[in-house]
Amino acid sequence: MATYLITGASRGLGLALATELAALPESEIRAVFLASRQPHNPNVTDLVEKSGGRVVPVQLDPNDSESLRAAVEFVESRVQGKGLDVLVNNAGIQPITAGKAEKVHDFTEVFHTNVTLAHLVTSAFLPLLRQGQKKTIANISSSVGSIGFAPSFSAVPVHAYKVSKAALNMLTIQYALDYADEGFSVFAISPGWLRTVLGGEMADLPVETGAKETLKYIRQAGPELNGRFLNIHVPGWENAPGPNRYDGKDLPW
Repeated sequence: MATYLITGASRGLGLALATELAALPESEIRAVFLASRQPHNPNVTDLVEKSGGRVVPVQLDPNDSESLRAAVEFVESRVQGKGLDVLVNNAGIQPITAGKAEKVHDFTEVFHTNVTLAHLVTSAFLPLLRQGQKKTIANISSSVGSIGFAPSFSAVPVHAYKVSKAALNMLTIQYALDYADEGFSVFAISPGWLRTVLGGEMADLPVETGAKETLKYIRQAGPELNGRFLNIHVPGWENAPGPNRYDGKDLPW
């Protein structure tokens, strides 16, 4: 039975991932920790009540060292010496840039949220992950963070977000290289352009589809996924017109 911790889990992809996991049998999923700054909202409360205690909200503001320490201690008390199996770094922001690259003014905030906080959360929970069986860290990235695909996404006005996801990919590689000898599987994965508050109503896929396909990789993760930049597979989208093709192949860095 695996234990998961998902950041940014009060809505969107994070909540959808938790919902998918909670639907799996208890023989596969022991606990899903939903970490966010404000973990108590109607959607989370409803999922917690339906899960029979397997979905557990966790108050976590990684900007606050005391909040981060308390979150680690809380999860440690609940896993009872069995460790944490999977960490999903999902929290992130995506502001719009009004104009070309010279107009970007929010690099500091976006980098801090999308990269630095992912690092702080990962390093804080690493001791519990070492005790777990799966030792999996999945960083939710984006195809717009691919330097190889940059020309295809030139019209998408999220400059700081693109650069931060490229940086998150490099952070992923650093962890993948440093902890491979301990049996860790650390990878970046793009869940697709999803219909969430972040992705908007015009996005390609329902959030449920992105969550389901993302979890196929996370649940089966092993050494073969370590250090990779993964793209989900959605039948019918392998050769779709436009930049977004969900073919299940590794994305170019």
